[in-house]
Amino acid sequence: MPKVLIIGAGGVGGVVAHKCAQNPEVFEQIVLASRTKAKCDAIADQVKQIQGREIQTARVDADDVAETVELIEQVQPDLLINVALPYQDLPLMDACLQTKVDYLDTANYEPKDTAKFEYQWQWAYRERFREAGIMALLGSGFDPGVTNVFCAHARDELFDEIDTIDILDCNGGDHGHAFATNFNPEINIREITQNGRYWEAGEWVEIEPMSQSLVFDFPGVGERKAFLLYHEELESLVENVPGLRRIRFWMTFGEEYLTHLRVLGNVGLTSIEPVEFQGQKIVPLQFLKALLPDPASLAEGYTGKTSIGCLIEGRKDGKARKVFIYNVCDHAETYREVRAQAVSYTTGVPATVGAEMMLTRKWHEPGVWNMEQLPSAPFLARLGERGLPWHVQEM
Repeated sequence: MPKVLIIGAGGVGGVVAHKCAQNPEVFEQIVLASRTKAKCDAIADQVKQIQGREIQTARVDADDVAETVELIEQVQPDLLINVALPYQDLPLMDACLQTKVDYLDTANYEPKDTAKFEYQWQWAYRERFREAGIMALLGSGFDPGVTNVFCAHARDELFDEIDTIDILDCNGGDHGHAFATNFNPEINIREITQNGRYWEAGEWVEIEPMSQSLVFDFPGVGERKAFLLYHEELESLVENVPGLRRIRFWMTFGEEYLTHLRVLGNVGLTSIEPVEFQGQKIVPLQFLKALLPDPASLAEGYTGKTSIGCLIEGRKDGKARKVFIYNVCDHAETYREVRAQAVSYTTGVPATVGAEMMLTRKWHEPGVWNMEQLPSAPFLARLGERGLPWHVQEM
């Protein structure tokens, strides 16, 4: 009787709980845990009301390995789905190693005190997971995640040689707030205030934050300006797409969002360096996070669509080819289905599909794996059925 332990009760955790509940053949028992049990209970009530299924809840501090090990031993899950914060990836992987339980996450590890996100820390677990006979699936969200699988599909089916990849992420939605982030504000703002970085001609090129942009006509949304950022899937795709000459990542931001971000940065509120305030140390960005809306609260009344895909150029049968592989997701539709906005939905659904691949053994190999290292066909076949249809547009 397959059982999953979901850790994290934010917007994505709610989507994962709902989508697992919709699929009782694979997810027969579901336990949802986080630091605040009341959040888990609220999601469980919603799942019962909408999906008609009971899920169990528990409290756990995901930073505490011993506490997580104790919960795993009580629950006895077949898989731990980590939709907590990226800071907690390593403690949760340690707990899985101690209990010999498979592991899945949606974003790579980054330390709290440095806004640096890369796979080296998690790749260092490869041998230990292999020796323990358990599997870790890294980055089973949308980007990273689905975008990696789109690239694998292009590599294996659509092209003989791939020259360039541009991953393009557009949220064309409107949540009605002057300034809010669509996922954890601390992670979101840390990500976009760092230097941009892309890979070209065998080396990494670093640029000033938000200093390069392009305008792209996103299916379902229209023309939007996107800015070059560094994003974690670039690091693994460089390793796993042979012959690649260049890979970049772009994300859209509206002018109002950028103006707010610039002002907040100028007054120091996006800093992660602790400051002294009334006798105690506070991190400005953590204080800003407390002032901003919870991303999960944005879902009701959110309008518009997300449009995310991979623009890939290369050759097939000796001829030049250029395709855009993409998904369009509607905020209002995802709210009706699982009470979530599309940014949470596009991360939560692939986490559930990745979990299904592991539990049904379509993907199961001891060690630590990125998405593009595994067969793309079974994942993509389920992705559309689970709520994220994808399309290939010849350019």
